[in-house]
Amino acid sequence: MTPTPRRRPTMAKALFIIDVQNDFIEGGALGVEGGTAVAEGISRMLARNPDTYEFVIASRDWHDPDNDNGGHFATGAEPDFVSTWPVHCVAGTHGAEYHDELTTRAIDHHVRKGMGEPAYSIYEGTTEEGGTVHELLDKNGVTEIDIAGLATDYCVRASALDAIEHGRKVRIITDLVAGVSPEASRAAIAELAHAGADLITSAHVAK
Repeated sequence: MTPTPRRRPTMAKALFIIDVQNDFIEGGALGVEGGTAVAEGISRMLARNPDTYEFVIASRDWHDPDNDNGGHFATGAEPDFVSTWPVHCVAGTHGAEYHDELTTRAIDHHVRKGMGEPAYSIYEGTTEEGGTVHELLDKNGVTEIDIAGLATDYCVRASALDAIEHGRKVRIITDLVAGVSPEASRAAIAELAHAGADLITSAHVAK
């Protein structure tokens, strides 16, 4: 008897929502100017385009409460805001939760990262099922990824570069990201475009 060929996953598109958390919104421990607008804008975009993405995958920093998370938290000295940071997004706290303006019911998969170690890219995180993002994307045949969230010059940048490196077609939704530093954010966007990412706005996600 001839075995039935294994069905290969079809091509799918995903949205990465990067770290839209209370501590990264205005008033949070590491609040980014424009963070609230990003949360609101992502929710509006998803409401306008309910069928654009087969998968919506959201990441959160989820740092340990009882250590410096591999030097990620500044201890004994002021943070340099490059590789050391104030305490933020501690697991189970209000600061680590999604911002209220983000429509979480649209999220299919939740990813936690930075659990005891520095982590910027969503690819460094773990899904609720205990797997990697790379495995999740491969399993579901995701070939295209749009990226929105915080912060442009750190976790958005790192996540996009990893997605490109893993062979995905990447688009940055430029009106749905916000960064720590305007200058560094502009440099990050330019770097991502040079690496192969397309730059779009939320008005063009369905195209």
